[in-house]
Amino acid sequence: MDKFTKLTGVAAPLPIINVDTDMIIPKQFLKTIKRTGLGKNLFDEMRFTKDGQEVPGFVLNKPAYRKATILVAGANFGCGSSREHAPWALLDFGIRCVIAPSFADIFYNNCFKNGILPIKLPQAEVDKLLDDAGRGANAVVSIDLEKQEITGPDGGCIRFEIDPFRKFCLLNGLDDIGLTLQKQEKITSFESRRSLEQPWL
Repeated sequence: MDKFTKLTGVAAPLPIINVDTDMIIPKQFLKTIKRTGLGKNLFDEMRFTKDGQEVPGFVLNKPAYRKATILVAGANFGCGSSREHAPWALLDFGIRCVIAPSFADIFYNNCFKNGILPIKLPQAEVDKLLDDAGRGANAVVSIDLEKQEITGPDGGCIRFEIDPFRKFCLLNGLDDIGLTLQKQEKITSFESRRSLEQPWL
């Protein structure tokens, strides 16, 4: 998993509440178990018409936001089914951070396991960032995870809270497997000892 330390990029505004995981990545794209290739189908039913044409008004289809790395969204983002494909699709598109007043619990947890930083902020501060994000290509926002600070295009700074353990994992690029492999030496030692003591296993 890629480390998350600092991120500077265009923030795309998506002021919609209750964006569920089927909106993020519709069910017909869940056949794969690969984490890559889903970005082209992110928000598929919102980005494209039934015949595959882009919807010009959708934010990620606008030239200024095609390479957005930050998404500023409405409350209860990621609700619905617990599909891990949702953060996979966001990450594959290039989104490394989602800022919202609240998140569905399972989606929130899945973000950390996939190198995405979900930031919870009070609605008033989200509204400020939505206003900043509305500046198009000038909507450049910087996020410093170590300092837990968001800097807007006008230089204003917003602090955010994050669980220390999750912060540690993101800063060091550690998913569940990575955390386990930090104990590789002890695991190898245990397996060698067990093979000697219990050779029938």
